[in-house]
Amino acid sequence: MSTFKPVQLGRSELQVSPICLGTMTFGEQVDEAIAHAILERAVEGGINFIDTAEMYSVPTRAETYGATERIIGNWFAANPAMRKRVVLATKVAGPARNMDWVRNGSLDLSPADIVKACDDSLQRLRTDVIDLYQIHWPNRNAPTFGAVYFDPAKEREQTPILEQLQALDGLVKAGKVRAIGLSNETPWGVCEFVHLAERHGLARIATVQNPYALTNRSVDNGLDEVLFRHQVSLLAYSPLAFGALTGKYDDVGIADDDNKPGRLAIFDSMKQSRWTRPEALAAAREYNALAKRHGITPTQLALGYCAQSWRVASTIIGVTTVQQLYENISSFGTKLSDELLGEIDAIRKQYRDPAQ
Repeated sequence: MSTFKPVQLGRSELQVSPICLGTMTFGEQVDEAIAHAILERAVEGGINFIDTAEMYSVPTRAETYGATERIIGNWFAANPAMRKRVVLATKVAGPARNMDWVRNGSLDLSPADIVKACDDSLQRLRTDVIDLYQIHWPNRNAPTFGAVYFDPAKEREQTPILEQLQALDGLVKAGKVRAIGLSNETPWGVCEFVHLAERHGLARIATVQNPYALTNRSVDNGLDEVLFRHQVSLLAYSPLAFGALTGKYDDVGIADDDNKPGRLAIFDSMKQSRWTRPEALAAAREYNALAKRHGITPTQLALGYCAQSWRVASTIIGVTTVQQLYENISSFGTKLSDELLGEIDAIRKQYRDPAQ
């Protein structure tokens, strides 16, 4: 069993392990029995932080909307003591992204939507309070999920940040939520949420959950300063670049053949993502080869990098087996030398952030 030094999330009272168990595979790649085994072993392994979302599992489908939260809720119901041992995070989906089963495909996220989504998540999770409640992606025109540039032509009328923040503040005051956070957010968005909270005396965001991996260090391009100066904690998701930084695709790629080593190869909807761009897979191969030259596994390199970065409060790992869970936990303690960190930066200078 590992013992991790707890990390405070932002200015909140939440204290979490530096590893967070991501659960978006539960209900699609992982059935309920295996999911419960992973949850149990994660807590035994020293992880006290669990992250989910109303839209999970992934890839998203109407048939599995809310499935992950229900699986976790069933685990809490069968193991009541576990609820007190974990910090539970979930997310309300932003405006529709080709998901007409979420709020009928609405292109807005209103205060009423936030409250209703929270109540529904509480019911599925079978709990009285959500420790960290996050907006999954911005409710405005902003570059997310692989979009690189801001496009003013896409501007439209939507619920403003202040009204969303007031709704989140109401959930905190009602005792339904302990702390709030954002996800897939930009530097401007983080600053606006912080400034509005301080100006109007509302709940302050504690966290931002954004991608952070060797092939996507876009956080380092300015968001890191924002988080540092405003005392907002980074929750790093996809640290293994959807498996590309484990080496599993180095030889077989993501071709549609009999060898499907992971979800980038299994699901057609993921074959055209930022993680599968040719330049992203090429950069991943470079990092994976670097790890092997230094006598460690690609997973150890990728997770060790996140563990040593001052930017990261907690790294979110997603697994499909207990064996993967153990590998990730053990890899997290890998110490990277200054020489190795320098070689990592040299590769980044060549490829920059190809999975941004």
